[in-house]
Amino acid sequence: MTRGIGLTGGIASGKSTVASMLRARGAPVVDADALARQVVEPGTPALAEIIQRFGPEVLDGAGRIDRKRLAEIVFADAAARADLNRITHPRIAAAASAEVARHTAAGAPVVFYEAALIVENGLQRGFDGLVVVTVPPERQIARLMRRDGLDRRAAEERLAAQLPLAAKLAAATHVIDNGQSEAETRAQVEALWLELSTPTVTP
Repeated sequence: MTRGIGLTGGIASGKSTVASMLRARGAPVVDADALARQVVEPGTPALAEIIQRFGPEVLDGAGRIDRKRLAEIVFADAAARADLNRITHPRIAAAASAEVARHTAAGAPVVFYEAALIVENGLQRGFDGLVVVTVPPERQIARLMRRDGLDRRAAEERLAAQLPLAAKLAAATHVIDNGQSEAETRAQVEALWLELSTPTVTP
C-alpha cells in the first residue's frame, strides 16, 4: 500500500533541496509549485480569474503570470492572498490527486507531496506523515534575499506572512534540519528515505 507523506517548511528553508535529494534516491515527489504553474498557464480558467481579480498588470510580455509582481501584491495584502488561494488551491489539489494516483498505480511504496502551505490548509491530516524542513531564521532571510533579490524588509515581510515554524513542527512526524552542511542534510534525507521505503514486517 502506497503511503502519502507531506513535505513542507518555511519559505527558503530548503524543502526543494530535500525534494531533489529524495528524487535522486528514486522517491516520487509531487511538486505543488510546479502544479501551481501548470494550472495558471495561458488559456486556463484560473488565469482568467486571476486577471479579473488582479488586472492585466500581473502578466509578463508573453501573457504568463509575472510571479514576482503577483507575489509583491499578495504578500502585502492578506485579502489578496486569500483570493489568489481561493482561485488556485482547489485546482492544484485536483492536479496533485491525479499525480498521486498515477504513482500509486505504478506501485510506489511512498509518494511525497511537496508544498509550502500543507499545515496552513490542514492537508497534513490526509497524509500518513509530514516532513518539515527547518533552517535558522537568519539564514532563511539571507537565502530569501539572495534567491528573490529582496531587501531585508521585504524578506522579513514574506517570512511574517507565513505560519510560524513552531506550528509546522507541532504537526511534523519527521524533521530535516537544513541549517548545517549539505552533507549533513543529505545524510538525514537518506535515513528518512530508508525508514519510509523499507516495508514494515508484521510478526
